[in-house]
Amino acid sequence: MAGLSDLLRDYAGYDVPFGHAGAAGEGNTDSRRAAHLQTLLSDWQLLADLSFADLLLWVPAGDGEGLVCVAQVRPVTGATAHHEDQIGHRTDAVARYAVETAWREGRIVRESDPVWMSGVPVRAEGIPIRFEGQVIAVVGRDTNAAAGRVPSQLELAYLRMASDLVRMMSEGSFPFAATDEFADDPRVGDGLIRLDSAGVVTFASPNALSAYRKLGLAGNIVGERLRDVHDQLELRGSPVWRVLVTHRPERGEVAANGAEVLLRALPLRPGGELLGALVLMRDVTDLRHRERALLSKDATIREIHHRVKNNLQTVAALLRLQGRRTEAQEAKDALAEAVRRITSIALVHETLSQTLDEDVEFDAICDQMATTVLELAATGDRVARVRRLGSFGTVPGEVATALALVLSELLQNAVEHAYAGNGGELELRIVRSSAGIEVVVADDGAGLPPNFDLEGSTRLGLQIVRSLVIGELRGTIALRPRHPNGTEAVVTVPASRLQTQPMQAG
Repeated sequence: MAGLSDLLRDYAGYDVPFGHAGAAGEGNTDSRRAAHLQTLLSDWQLLADLSFADLLLWVPAGDGEGLVCVAQVRPVTGATAHHEDQIGHRTDAVARYAVETAWREGRIVRESDPVWMSGVPVRAEGIPIRFEGQVIAVVGRDTNAAAGRVPSQLELAYLRMASDLVRMMSEGSFPFAATDEFADDPRVGDGLIRLDSAGVVTFASPNALSAYRKLGLAGNIVGERLRDVHDQLELRGSPVWRVLVTHRPERGEVAANGAEVLLRALPLRPGGELLGALVLMRDVTDLRHRERALLSKDATIREIHHRVKNNLQTVAALLRLQGRRTEAQEAKDALAEAVRRITSIALVHETLSQTLDEDVEFDAICDQMATTVLELAATGDRVARVRRLGSFGTVPGEVATALALVLSELLQNAVEHAYAGNGGELELRIVRSSAGIEVVVADDGAGLPPNFDLEGSTRLGLQIVRSLVIGELRGTIALRPRHPNGTEAVVTVPASRLQTQPMQAG
């Protein structure tokens, strides 16, 4: 889906850097205007819901032929006026008289009678958008007039607040600049109250009353000063009534009686006069409980990985100690291989203990594991080097453990058998695509022995590799000659194993 910057460029000819509109006070004129319109779009669902109407953003077309629609939002609180997407449509004198007039005259224009659009009677309104003293766009507010009925007290309160915001928008004081967006910001339907200029609640929606009752309020909040109510309930959190002092949006959470409520306050100041504030609220008690449970769970999982890593390192240290006390060379080699394998697994757990994600960046694990393998294998003149080409990206933790062991065994096998006591360079090539990951461990050594058969090989390392690749990774493993000399071990991991599996409920 195209972003606003792309639509402004394609339809209106704005000179906006690709994918970025800049900040309201930065860049060229087009960038600043685009940033202001983007700020409007981030908050206009609120206005659509309060108005029970569709909002359409109209800007001058790049070819000079009228206005073109570049954005649209439908109300959650009422029926839409436009079942079809209006983006890309042009204004015309009949159906878009209010929009065209608002653009030419710079004033709010309301149609007296509904206009039929695509078989729906629409009451249209044009609202000029000012920025830096100039009208740069028009918001069309289109209400479906087919469901006409006597509005309730709640709907009338919504419409009054919408009227204040519409006037502020036409004057250039709404949307508010530099307001942060939060994914859990409350919506109109979550709960809403209106304050007068003294901070007294003049209206509260049913959901707002329910939220305050969860916080411990026994009576009605209407007619009470919001600050006094918060003091009475001994609410912990940000005092959103500061909006009446700062004249800027305020946001915070309050908690009491085991409940938590998110609050967002917007000043209402049409004509520059502070009439009060609109306070949106959302009961986030269950959401915050789930977040804390997840954080606790994540911390526990990280601690488990940390302890597993420490235990594995302890086991590796004990095996090293045993290896020093062992005189038989075959036993020393077996213990050294066990240390290497345990170290590879410990590297994965160390990485998992440092992240909240179930996926890990595997490149760092691979590089550290390769260094460890080569250090343990370096004896006399047998010193190898590894050159990695390509990137693994992120892989699930369970795949990382098996993949680390596979690569450790293949690198160890190449060092031991390819160079026959001499040094060389190993090449690790990784190609990641939509099909999965292909890893090639290539050496320039002696090559495969005659009539070599991977399935029939009795080498423990290759047996471990084959078992892990086929059984754990659900992939394939092949060894083939490398031109002009050497061997290539090719491992594939299908894309299906690279997707993090959802955790099962306990």
